[in-house]
Amino acid sequence: MNDFDNRDYDEREKNNRCRDREQNKCENCIADILKVILILQQSVNQIDSCLDTCDRGFLGQQCCGVCYNTRPITLYTCGTTGIPLSMPISKLPTEETTSSVFRLEKLDDCCATFRVLVVNSDNTYTPTNSFFTINLDCLCIIRCLDDTYIECI
Repeated sequence: MNDFDNRDYDEREKNNRCRDREQNKCENCIADILKVILILQQSVNQIDSCLDTCDRGFLGQQCCGVCYNTRPITLYTCGTTGIPLSMPISKLPTEETTSSVFRLEKLDDCCATFRVLVVNSDNTYTPTNSFFTINLDCLCIIRCLDDTYIECI
């Protein structure tokens, strides 16, 4: 293929992606994984459901005494040579502390909204009120961490 053919191919690929977006399709393996994570997080019984009451939303004993409501993840953008994406833990413009651990909050076609999580010294997480939205086409790697329970989510 010569340079002209490469440009022509790139343009056709770009047009295909745009056409897919117009049809509300996001063909991206990371988007597929995030859909599963969001479904899992949304289907979690809230902590009240973990009580051993008659109206709990499951039959039998729980396999463990912990209810999980979050699958923390680390994201890597294309071209960052293995450096995870990190975002400020606060909305304050002067905030310099960042975190590279996030919780998926919303998925909309090829865009995802994440909440920044603070990693505590005991390897638990604290949710922040810092959110960001990213185009999933910009992501190349997603790393899932151990499922956990986060209060106030």
